[in-house]
Amino acid sequence: MRQNTYGMSPGIGLMKRRLEKEKDAIALSISGIVKKYNIRPEDIKTLETKYHEDAGDWYVALGWNEKKAIIQMDSVLGSITEIKEI
Repeated sequence: MRQNTYGMSPGIGLMKRRLEKEKDAIALSISGIVKKYNIRPEDIKTLETKYHEDAGDWYVALGWNEKKAIIQMDSVLGSITEIKEI
């Protein structure tokens, strides 16, 4: 019996990630902080990055002035899901 595969979407493991590299995640997180806090990109420092294999999420910790934030991003959608100031 032949299966009809038209209209089916691939599983998350087969989808190409939009945020494949650490530098892509850092760039998106800096962009989100610049928009939210209205500061210059050159004032932001990358403190730490982490990729969560199971969830497919990037976490980037950024610091500027006296503030710090953790930015969570969905690597498949290529979007910021949360900005948490710490």
